[in-house]
Amino acid sequence: MTRIIETMAEVGGQYDILYCDLWGCLHNGLKLYPDAVAALQEFRARGGAVVLMTNAPRTHHAVERRLEKMGLPRDAWDVIVASGDATQEAMLMGAAGRKLWHLGPEKDDDLFTRIPEELADQPTIERVDYDTAEGIICTGPFDEMTETPEDYRGRFLSAKTRGLTMLSANPDLVVDLGDRRIYCAGALAQLYAEMGGEVLSFGKPHPPIYDLARRRLGAMGITYSNDNVFAVGDGISTDIAGAQAEGVDALFLTGGLEAERFGADPDPAALTDWLEAQQIYPRYAMRYLR
Repeated sequence: MTRIIETMAEVGGQYDILYCDLWGCLHNGLKLYPDAVAALQEFRARGGAVVLMTNAPRTHHAVERRLEKMGLPRDAWDVIVASGDATQEAMLMGAAGRKLWHLGPEKDDDLFTRIPEELADQPTIERVDYDTAEGIICTGPFDEMTETPEDYRGRFLSAKTRGLTMLSANPDLVVDLGDRRIYCAGALAQLYAEMGGEVLSFGKPHPPIYDLARRRLGAMGITYSNDNVFAVGDGISTDIAGAQAEGVDALFLTGGLEAERFGADPDPAALTDWLEAQQIYPRYAMRYLR
């Protein structure tokens, strides 16, 4: 049964590595949560390593710049791993061809311009228009504030008929920007898959992002087993399902995407019943990270 806790410090001392989601856990897209920042700093002060693991569809460089602008202290984390990083690796290796249609906003262009040194010798990826594309890389709607997946049904039907593979740079379906819920690349990829298109995903809950985290920590001289890892997230089908698949203990934050379902004080019985229906079993739960 999932144990409801009051602070991460109650259990965090059992673990050496923390995988922490960002949106809905550390910030709401507009501002940081001070209690969450303090919890990460405390975990590191006790000797743990913090991996900021996000399904953001851009590189860790762009994520770091955004967090700096929001005021996140550098002593709150050790490494950033983004879904965009894992997707970029697959893209550069030709997983969907070399001529790609980029479905997404310009803010995600660093996937094409900020190439890791270890992949710089890969053949060039050419961004082309929809009609001449060999594949699709999806980082979200072009206009995430107004568009929905249904706006793309016509183009997806044509793309499926042409046999185009879609690389989904963000498995999340939705995210809350302040008080507003917007669609992510995962919602577009879900529609494309439902229509019969081939989709490859690389962020949580899929293995590539966890493999990338291990490699990046390994490059810092940090090795570990999953028994020593603790994952925090508010996405039951991404953060928590991914942790479960990796054999990692998880802390589910009920005050994020599921805030309307569980309210200010999650009822243990209602939470247990809902998690049973999902067939996902985090070891711990709490409303907000602190």
